[in-house]
Amino acid sequence: MQGCAVVASSLETDVLRARVRGYQSVDLDALCTSGEVVWVGSGAIGSTDGRVRLYFADQLPLLRASVEELERPTGEIHDAIRQMLAERGARFFTQLREAAPQATDTELLTALWDLVWAGEVTNDSLAPLRALLSSKPSQRNESRSSPTYTRMGRRSGARLMRSRAGTVSRVGPPAGAGRWSLVSDLAADVSPTESLHATVMQLLERYGVLTREAVLGESTRGGFAGVYGVLKMLEERGTVRRGYFVEGLGAAQFALPGAVDRLRAERETVDVELHPDRVPEPIVLSATDPAQPYGSTMDWPTTTGRPSRSAGALVVIEAGDPLVWFDV
Repeated sequence: MQGCAVVASSLETDVLRARVRGYQSVDLDALCTSGEVVWVGSGAIGSTDGRVRLYFADQLPLLRASVEELERPTGEIHDAIRQMLAERGARFFTQLREAAPQATDTELLTALWDLVWAGEVTNDSLAPLRALLSSKPSQRNESRSSPTYTRMGRRSGARLMRSRAGTVSRVGPPAGAGRWSLVSDLAADVSPTESLHATVMQLLERYGVLTREAVLGESTRGGFAGVYGVLKMLEERGTVRRGYFVEGLGAAQFALPGAVDRLRAERETVDVELHPDRVPEPIVLSATDPAQPYGSTMDWPTTTGRPSRSAGALVVIEAGDPLVWFDV
């Protein structure tokens, strides 16, 4: 799931816990602090949630370059933060105050998270992200002509926020904790060919069978047309196979040989009486989990309800078929 945009509120509670037995938040923080893993924002969802991508630091330059850029926030505070991080490197929130001394902590924090969700700024810990997810959005009463609106800019992507009562300190709000840095400082320049090749191999590993719909859902630069040339080259080399492996996934399907072999093995009918240990057990996945195909690469089955890939929703799947969808 490296480089996949995952809903932040589901990342640790549902997605990582479904993959890592005994998952502990401190383990991921240790990887981020040591510089082995980098997290990058990929669009806000409301005022206190959004999507994030996890990368191994050595893979960040290769995979990040193929992701479509999001709209850059504009405003005096945004520019001031960018300039300070570009000139002085990683900074704590208290140091970022020097970049925009006229701004309140709330204004500075909002601008900072605008930059995070735009994929421009990251942190060496997930602690501020967790604090943001648990915070309560404040109501914005400023008019369009207020000084705050002018300083923040017309494209501010998140509402003003306030920390929970009693949590503000001299070091700043919890959602501003840790050291902030520009993502561009962590991603060296790579050639478009290198980036596309690495991205295609990552997508093949993620999906097993890669389709046009899967690529479009990844916000890959250039869409399916952008990666098709690489897929065709890999097919000619024998690295991947092209065929109609899964019914309903469209005509353009590419897969690694190992994935094709596994599909063929799973197609065999299992005799429950002879092989009770091979009966698949139901699994519960977050509706937004990249391993949950419905509503993304596959259509939801006909039902009286309205299932969706919404944050907080769960799906029960058995033998590849969705049994239950519910929103918690």
